[in-house]
Amino acid sequence: MLTRRADFLAANRGLRIARPGFVLLANPNGGRGKRYGITITKKVGNAVVRNRMKRRFRELLRAALPDSGLPDHDHILIGRDGGIERDYTALAAELDQALGRAAEGKGDRSRKFRGPRKGAQKSKP
Repeated sequence: MLTRRADFLAANRGLRIARPGFVLLANPNGGRGKRYGITITKKVGNAVVRNRMKRRFRELLRAALPDSGLPDHDHILIGRDGGIERDYTALAAELDQALGRAAEGKGDRSRKFRGPRKGAQKSKP
């Protein structure tokens, strides 16, 4: 399991596969085996909702990575807002599909930086 922030930031340089319930990031890790990490932002919900989502994602990854995971890659799941309402079997199917696309090297297009978000506060000098 990944815990260091540097590993999560490094995963952003790899493949990105978006699905309705989550975004999968896959990045080679230099021979460290199949590792995984989970990120759920506060935009998704309160602590109860985020922890429930983490538990679901953890079980999904434990079931899918031994068979479908990429060898010597870091796998990061980023929770999306609608992920907690999705059925567990639908999430499992989406994860298998996303891991299949990652194995083929078919990621989504990279996102371009759009500038600061509307309503973002500017830092004071």
